[in-house]
Amino acid sequence: MLRRIVCGIGLAAAIAVASGCHTTTINPVVPTGQLTTETFTGLLNPTSAVVFSFVTQTGGNVTATLTSVGPDATQTIGFSLGTFNAVTNICTVVFDNTAALQTTAVFNTTASTVGSYCVRLYDNGSIATAHANGTANAFTYTVTVQHP
Repeated sequence: MLRRIVCGIGLAAAIAVASGCHTTTINPVVPTGQLTTETFTGLLNPTSAVVFSFVTQTGGNVTATLTSVGPDATQTIGFSLGTFNAVTNICTVVFDNTAALQTTAVFNTTASTVGSYCVRLYDNGSIATAHANGTANAFTYTVTVQHP
Protein backbone atom coordinates (compact mmCIF):
# COMPACT_ATOMS: atom_id res chain seq x y z
CA MET A 1 0.00 0.00 0.00
CA LEU A 2 2.80 2.38 0.89
CA ARG A 3 4.52 1.48 -2.33
CA ARG A 4 1.44 2.52 -4.35
CA ILE A 5 1.20 5.83 -2.52
CA VAL A 6 4.87 6.58 -3.14
CA CYS A 7 4.52 5.62 -6.82
CA GLY A 8 1.42 7.80 -7.13
CA ILE A 9 3.21 10.78 -5.57
CA GLY A 10 6.24 10.18 -7.79
CA LEU A 11 4.04 10.01 -10.91
CA ALA A 12 2.18 13.18 -9.95
CA ALA A 13 5.49 15.00 -9.37
CA ALA A 14 6.85 13.81 -12.72
CA ILE A 15 3.73 15.08 -14.55
CA ALA A 16 3.93 18.43 -12.76
CA VAL A 17 7.61 18.85 -13.66
CA ALA A 18 7.04 17.81 -17.27
CA SER A 19 4.13 20.17 -17.76
CA GLY A 20 6.06 23.03 -16.13
CA CYS A 21 9.03 22.60 -18.46
CA HIS A 22 7.02 22.90 -21.65
CA THR A 23 5.62 26.40 -21.85
CA THR A 24 4.18 27.81 -25.04
CA THR A 25 3.86 31.56 -25.27
CA ILE A 26 1.76 33.00 -28.06
CA ASN A 27 2.40 36.64 -28.87
CA PRO A 28 -0.23 37.99 -31.23
CA VAL A 29 1.16 39.86 -34.20
CA VAL A 30 -0.59 43.17 -34.74
CA PRO A 31 -0.05 44.57 -38.23
CA THR A 32 1.54 48.01 -38.12
CA GLY A 33 0.85 49.38 -41.55
CA GLN A 34 1.39 52.97 -42.39
CA LEU A 35 -1.50 55.39 -42.58
CA THR A 36 -2.92 56.18 -45.97
CA THR A 37 -4.15 59.73 -46.61
CA GLU A 38 -6.85 60.28 -49.20
CA THR A 39 -8.22 63.65 -50.25
CA PHE A 40 -11.62 64.11 -51.87
CA THR A 41 -12.63 67.39 -53.51
CA GLY A 42 -15.53 68.56 -55.61
CA LEU A 43 -18.81 70.44 -55.75
CA LEU A 44 -21.84 69.87 -53.57
CA ASN A 45 -25.02 71.07 -55.29
CA PRO A 46 -28.22 72.19 -53.54
CA THR A 47 -30.37 69.28 -52.27
CA SER A 48 -27.72 66.71 -53.19
CA ALA A 49 -25.20 64.38 -51.57
CA VAL A 50 -21.84 62.89 -52.54
CA VAL A 51 -20.26 59.68 -51.24
CA PHE A 52 -16.63 58.60 -51.30
CA SER A 53 -15.54 55.12 -50.31
CA PHE A 54 -12.19 53.84 -49.08
CA VAL A 55 -10.81 50.50 -47.92
CA THR A 56 -8.78 49.96 -44.76
CA GLN A 57 -5.91 47.48 -45.07
CA THR A 58 -5.72 46.68 -41.34
CA GLY A 59 -7.62 47.58 -38.21
CA GLY A 60 -6.79 50.93 -36.65
CA ASN A 61 -7.77 54.57 -36.39
CA VAL A 62 -9.78 56.26 -39.13
CA THR A 63 -9.89 60.06 -39.13
CA ALA A 64 -12.09 62.02 -41.52
CA THR A 65 -11.81 65.82 -41.57
CA LEU A 66 -13.88 68.40 -43.45
CA THR A 67 -10.84 70.40 -44.51
CA SER A 68 -12.55 73.19 -46.45
CA VAL A 69 -15.96 74.45 -47.53
CA GLY A 70 -16.49 77.33 -49.95
CA PRO A 71 -17.38 79.96 -50.93
CA ASP A 72 -18.37 80.79 -47.34
CA ALA A 73 -16.51 78.82 -44.65
CA THR A 74 -19.09 79.86 -42.03
CA GLN A 75 -21.81 77.82 -43.75
CA THR A 76 -22.49 74.29 -42.57
CA ILE A 77 -23.07 71.09 -44.52
CA GLY A 78 -23.94 67.54 -43.53
CA PHE A 79 -20.92 65.29 -42.95
CA SER A 80 -21.09 61.54 -42.24
CA LEU A 81 -18.79 58.56 -41.79
CA GLY A 82 -20.00 55.01 -42.24
CA THR A 83 -19.57 51.59 -43.75
CA PHE A 84 -19.76 51.03 -47.49
CA ASN A 85 -21.39 48.13 -49.32
CA ALA A 86 -19.77 47.90 -52.76
CA VAL A 87 -22.43 45.46 -54.03
CA THR A 88 -25.36 47.78 -53.38
CA ASN A 89 -23.29 51.00 -53.56
CA ILE A 90 -24.79 52.18 -50.26
CA CYS A 91 -23.10 54.13 -47.48
CA THR A 92 -24.60 53.14 -44.12
CA VAL A 93 -24.04 56.12 -41.84
CA VAL A 94 -22.53 55.37 -38.44
CA PHE A 95 -21.51 58.90 -37.36
CA ASP A 96 -23.32 62.02 -38.59
CA ASN A 97 -22.83 65.74 -38.12
CA THR A 98 -25.81 67.60 -39.58
CA ALA A 99 -24.15 71.02 -39.21
CA ALA A 100 -20.47 70.46 -39.95
CA LEU A 101 -18.15 73.44 -40.11
CA GLN A 102 -14.87 73.60 -41.97
CA THR A 103 -11.91 72.13 -40.01
CA THR A 104 -13.97 71.55 -36.86
CA ALA A 105 -15.85 68.57 -38.29
CA VAL A 106 -13.71 65.55 -37.48
CA PHE A 107 -14.61 61.91 -37.00
CA ASN A 108 -12.01 59.79 -35.26
CA THR A 109 -12.94 56.15 -34.78
CA THR A 110 -11.35 52.73 -34.81
CA ALA A 111 -11.92 50.36 -37.69
CA SER A 112 -11.59 46.99 -36.03
CA THR A 113 -11.12 45.07 -39.26
CA VAL A 114 -10.21 45.40 -42.90
CA GLY A 115 -13.25 46.81 -44.64
CA SER A 116 -14.95 49.33 -46.86
CA TYR A 117 -15.89 52.64 -45.29
CA CYS A 118 -17.37 55.86 -46.65
CA VAL A 119 -17.64 59.59 -46.19
CA ARG A 120 -20.89 61.28 -47.14
CA LEU A 121 -21.42 65.02 -47.63
CA TYR A 122 -24.89 66.43 -48.11
CA ASP A 123 -26.80 69.70 -48.32
CA ASN A 124 -28.43 70.34 -44.96
CA GLY A 125 -30.42 73.23 -46.43
CA SER A 126 -27.67 75.84 -46.18
CA ILE A 127 -26.58 75.65 -49.82
CA ALA A 128 -30.00 76.64 -51.15
CA THR A 129 -30.25 79.54 -48.69
CA ALA A 130 -26.65 80.71 -48.78
CA HIS A 131 -27.13 83.58 -51.22
CA ALA A 132 -29.26 86.60 -50.35
CA ASN A 133 -30.15 87.24 -53.99
CA GLY A 134 -31.95 83.91 -54.19
CA THR A 135 -29.44 82.10 -56.38
CA ALA A 136 -28.05 78.81 -55.20
CA ASN A 137 -24.56 77.88 -56.22
CA ALA A 138 -22.70 74.71 -55.43
CA PHE A 139 -20.34 74.61 -52.47
CA THR A 140 -16.79 73.45 -52.95
CA TYR A 141 -15.38 71.02 -50.43
CA THR A 142 -12.26 69.14 -49.48
CA VAL A 143 -12.30 66.12 -47.18
CA THR A 144 -9.16 64.40 -45.90
CA VAL A 145 -9.32 60.81 -44.66
CA GLN A 146 -6.47 59.02 -42.89
CA HIS A 147 -6.79 55.29 -42.41
CA PRO A 148 -4.69 52.15 -41.99
